[in-house]
Amino acid sequence: MWRASVLTIFPEMFPGPLGLSLAGRALGQAWNVETVDPRDHATDRHRSVDDTPAGGGPGMVMRVDVLARAIDAAAPEGDTRPRLLMTPRGRPLTQARVRELAAGEGVVIVCGRFEGVDDRLVAARGLEEVSVADVVLSGGEIGALVLLDACVRLLPGVMGHPDSGTEESFSAGLLEYPQYTRPQSFEGMDIPAILSSGDHAKVARWRREQAEAATRARRPDLWAAHAAVHDGSATKRE
Repeated sequence: MWRASVLTIFPEMFPGPLGLSLAGRALGQAWNVETVDPRDHATDRHRSVDDTPAGGGPGMVMRVDVLARAIDAAAPEGDTRPRLLMTPRGRPLTQARVRELAAGEGVVIVCGRFEGVDDRLVAARGLEEVSVADVVLSGGEIGALVLLDACVRLLPGVMGHPDSGTEESFSAGLLEYPQYTRPQSFEGMDIPAILSSGDHAKVARWRREQAEAATRARRPDLWAAHAAVHDGSATKRE
């Protein structure tokens, strides 16, 4: 079973929305999530997990010693699951990294709060810093939910169709092609005729062209990377 351990001072946030829909139905069967409250590993009567920043400045910083004890409790010696820290300073989460994580045994996720965590924790416990977007959230919990959802949906048996996780955005370095369903006509807009042609080769080619066009228009960064991997052959179609 794929196991997620989440370190958070708000354990009631989990599983949250992941207790519903496909992820919720698979909870306890394909995957499991446990929470560890760092406050349980504080040593003072106030169960403090933070202190003032060294060098001065606003806000508070989560303590390295308290968080280290919490990580050690969640992932004792021998636990080889990746240890992730949700932070806007991290590397952007990609679908490729999600696939790697989903193929493993699970993850240990540290959710920062306040002004962040003492930077010594990253080296002391081998944390991989991960960002879900170029935005600043109130804490790492929302980012952790995003990461968990992305991983859980790829676990065997979670999605209804085994190909659902392969024909989607980022699976081939491109955004996904547009999707349609009934009714055939809506407010003067029809489903593209080629999708009803029955010619699977033409449908596949059309979808590929639509995916490339959407990626060029909306994500030039992805398009440049895709073109580079394919030796520039993609740019010839621009």
